[in-house]
Amino acid sequence: MFVCICNAITDRQIQETVAAGASSLSDLQAQLGVATCCGCCSELASSFLIGSNTSSTSTMTAGINVQS
Repeated sequence: MFVCICNAITDRQIQETVAAGASSLSDLQAQLGVATCCGCCSELASSFLIGSNTSSTSTMTAGINVQS
């Protein structure tokens, strides 16, 4: 799903960036450009960072879909 409509950033791109070591919204902004235009997606983008230490990406994604 698209998380950032302005910059066409998907949840998969964010998950991959977090898995590669991004640990803050600033990291996601620098690497992907997410939440750098209107900012409406910043909360959802940040939610990918919560629980990023867990091994189950599908569980994390399911939690995000419920919140949105």
